[in-house]
Parts: sequence; C-alpha cells; structure tokens
Amino acid sequence: MDHADRGPWDEAPRGLGLVLDEGRGSLPYALIHGEALVACAAWALGESGVDLVDASVGWSAIAESGEDLVLHDALCPMTPPDFIASCLDQARATGRPVVGVRPVTDTVKVVDGGLVGDTLDRDTLLAVASPLVVPTGVVAGLTGPPVTDLARAVADLAAAGHPVMTMTAPPEARRVASLEDVRLLGALTTAQG
Repeated sequence: MDHADRGPWDEAPRGLGLVLDEGRGSLPYALIHGEALVACAAWALGESGVDLVDASVGWSAIAESGEDLVLHDALCPMTPPDFIASCLDQARATGRPVVGVRPVTDTVKVVDGGLVGDTLDRDTLLAVASPLVVPTGVVAGLTGPPVTDLARAVADLAAAGHPVMTMTAPPEARRVASLEDVRLLGALTTAQG
C-alpha cells in the first residue's frame, strides 16, 4: 500500500477496512436514510480514517501490508466513525484485537435437551456489534482471514491465544437483524441527528 499522498499531519498508517456483507442475505442492501446499509457502513469506515479494501483483495496482500485490519459489519451501518477510530486506537495501543459490543437486553434462557431451563444473567452477557479491529501483529500471525461472523471471529481469535478486548458501542451502533430493526435504527439515528 502506497501512502505517499498523505500529508505530514497523517503519519500513522490508516489501517485497512473491509465491510462485511457476505452471508447476510439481502438485508445489507436495505435502505436507511435513503442509502443502503452497506454504503453507510463503508462511509463510516472511510470517515474513521481507514482505507477501504475491496473484498476481491487476497488475504496474502492484506497480511503483508503491515497494517491493522478493521472488519465492519454492514448490519451495524450507523456505527459512528469516531467509535471505529477509538477501537483502532485501542488495538494499536495494546496490540490486542478490539471489538465493539452492546449490552444484552433480551431475556436469555438455557436450553438443554430440548427443555427450557434457567435464565442467564444479562449483566454477564455482551452482544458483539462492530467493528472488530485486528492489529497488525495479530494479522501477521494469522494463516487466513477471520471469518465474517464477528462473534465467531472473536471466539477464534481468543482460541488462538489472542484475547479480544471489548469496547461498549453507542446505541446507534446496534446490529440489525430485520427490516423492522432497520426502521427502528433509522428512527433512533434521525432523532439524534
């Protein structure tokens, strides 16, 4: 990656960013505020100071770039750019992967053998949101790209000896799972703007 076009105010590498839309059906192309969710997610990455990478770029080019990798879920389209930048800064400062999370507000039950059991304490649970930032030192040690399911990618990184730090994402960074969620997120972000 050539960074010759940067000014003296931008000495640090910007990081490489991928917007994840694979395996998410057609929902990333639903509209919020007149734009596709995937376009909003790409805009947020760019505004955070990260260089967008086309999904066709091979893993070896990303791994050899010497840059941090920011994975941004298209289903968290309204994640503020400053939150993405804060996660990147934290990953750089610690050398550890960082993921945005939201508190769990739903009731969660244990199911065992087809039977509904105990209720889990929501205060001990987190919902993975976006982004997942993988610092360059960790990227260099991976044999392939992280999976596009961010919760599974976090688990894989932890299993490989890279404990992932969490940062509480703002409400507008919530993940959508349906068109109704998109409408609610649209109302939330219109009320804030």
